[in-house]
Amino acid sequence: MSRFKSPAEPFRIKVVEPLRRSTRAEREAALKKAGYNVFGVPAEKIAIDFLTDSGTSAMSDAQWAGIMMGDESYAGARSFFRFEKAVKNLFGFTHVIPAHQGRAAERILFETILKKGDAVPNNIHFDTTRANVEVRGGVAVDLVKDEAYDPDIDLPFKGDMDTAKLDAYLAKNKGRVPVVMLTVTNNSGGGQPVSMANIKAVSAVCRRHKVPFFFDACRFAENAWFIKRREPGYARKSVASIAREMFSHADGATMSAKKDALVNIGGFIALNDDDLASRLKTTLIVGEGFPTYGGLAGRDLEAIAQGLAEVVEEAYLEYRTAHVAYLGRLLDEAGVPIFKPVGGHAVYLLADRFLPHIPRDQYPGWALSVALYREAGIRAAEIGGVMFGKLDPKTGREIFPPLEMVRLAVPRRVYTASHLEAVAEALIALHKKREAIKGFRIVEQTLHLRHFTARLEELK
Repeated sequence: MSRFKSPAEPFRIKVVEPLRRSTRAEREAALKKAGYNVFGVPAEKIAIDFLTDSGTSAMSDAQWAGIMMGDESYAGARSFFRFEKAVKNLFGFTHVIPAHQGRAAERILFETILKKGDAVPNNIHFDTTRANVEVRGGVAVDLVKDEAYDPDIDLPFKGDMDTAKLDAYLAKNKGRVPVVMLTVTNNSGGGQPVSMANIKAVSAVCRRHKVPFFFDACRFAENAWFIKRREPGYARKSVASIAREMFSHADGATMSAKKDALVNIGGFIALNDDDLASRLKTTLIVGEGFPTYGGLAGRDLEAIAQGLAEVVEEAYLEYRTAHVAYLGRLLDEAGVPIFKPVGGHAVYLLADRFLPHIPRDQYPGWALSVALYREAGIRAAEIGGVMFGKLDPKTGREIFPPLEMVRLAVPRRVYTASHLEAVAEALIALHKKREAIKGFRIVEQTLHLRHFTARLEELK
């Protein structure tokens, strides 16, 4: 199918899980029952699941062994101290506060520091970060460089923040910005990495304005790998040392361990500020648990600690990024429109180019995700008008995001090259008969994170 070969997996498969094939009639029934929302389709009716790479990794034998050794003491468990040591080794921050997942870490942070009317700049906020800001009356501000919105420019670091925009924004909004965030890699913008040079520049702007600087660090290892491969001066440095250098320029980080810690649940906040850490722990205790478990079992803390050691192994990261790039090449060679360059964890389909006959107000990204499941039983996530669209309070009209995409997020250590080829074949076949795909309208939605539970109907 391609002159490019998929990289060999740097692991052996010890346990397998059977995949159930569904009929088109079964899939059609499942879609109707779910209100044409693939989030609502039962997993047993999915052949290949590229909805997300969050919490869907296959854990290693060492991680499973760690689970058996988990200390479930309520306070001061041995597993917490192993977890804390692993985080400090890579992140270098003074305080480590566990939470049950990334959005819990975001909730604790913003609930503690954010006031109504405050603003949080980011390169581009992803869905839960944006929601945790907006639900508290804050403003989520995207300040990525303009090139990030051009899917055809092949640049090494399209996730970089525009520091001139950041400088101007902070100068204009003194006292209204409790923290600046930087998402690595930049999930909403095609999974693109951020350069070390940009990290240093963002840090310098924040220092000048005396505003704390935090990472959204859920894919920090993939970002560090891209720095090693693409940025001058880093080729001979280890991924772990590059990660430590990244974090040395920040005041803290939130982390969904369900991504680059290779686990199925978990997250944390890491930071240096003693007073803020004390306040965060108070918020944590009310809603998550004691500060040495934070809503997690001891076995989960053990698995995270081991996963953080494994994720910075270069053989793994070389395979991981090449594995995802292989899917991108298969699609690109066949003329399926994708965001370029391919990021670290996913291939992003350009839905408005795939389905040019469907206008933005009929949600082409959503239509493509439904069609892919209907035709082939493959689940993917819309990153477009349903996820990020919002109503203009003045006109009542919907404002659409700059990019209309469908994300094929590849779970870590789960699918083989044959699975990627099957996904590519399904999309290539779908692209050939794309004119038959119809748009959608929303019939039921929530105020925040509507894509998780919205119900839609297919237009005639």
